[in-house]
Amino acid sequence: MTKKEKVVFAIEKLEELYPKIPIPLDHKDPYTLLIAVLMSAQSTDVRVNQITPLLFERADNPYAMVKLSVEEIRDIIRPVGLSPMKSKGIHGLSEILIEKYNGEVPSDIALLEELPAVGHKTASVVVSQAFGIPAFPVDTHIHRLMYRWGFSNGKNVVQTERDAKRLFPKELWNNLHLQIIWYGREYSPARGWNLENDIITSTIGRKTVLNAYYKNKKSR
Repeated sequence: MTKKEKVVFAIEKLEELYPKIPIPLDHKDPYTLLIAVLMSAQSTDVRVNQITPLLFERADNPYAMVKLSVEEIRDIIRPVGLSPMKSKGIHGLSEILIEKYNGEVPSDIALLEELPAVGHKTASVVVSQAFGIPAFPVDTHIHRLMYRWGFSNGKNVVQTERDAKRLFPKELWNNLHLQIIWYGREYSPARGWNLENDIITSTIGRKTVLNAYYKNKKSR
């Protein structure tokens, strides 16, 4: 297969497996999505979805959030990890949203990245899932699969995002990044990987990855 054919194969197989794409983090608007994505750093979506209802019951908009102290926010979100940094970020960005944006979440990635505790990935997820603006947020699953499929060199997530945007049609970015995440979780995880279940990697994966897999399997 040429690389172009491999890209087409991956797109078609992902569309076949995930014609309807569930959003991993529960939310009701751009603000609650922003908070949920911020909380998901070095945590799991399952854990975040367990904690956000407790937080949003107290404050589901920036005006209510700033009425809570950083310590109160921290006590609620402690189970998701990194609560000192995340609670300061949630309180701080809520203040800025009120002061600069009338309590609304901006739809511009650059403006989002100026908010406390909001990095490029978080900003990309928000513009993509909340506003429908084409973006390609790269998480560990996408970074791993782009390398396994031979679509990126695995050097860093910046390069992976650049390669993904170059290879995939822009109109598919918002769906594809979610489809790849779900595929990585279900069929091509970092641990407990069974290549027989991983139809995309077994078909188009880079030879070094496939050889390493089989070598490791034989040594067990």
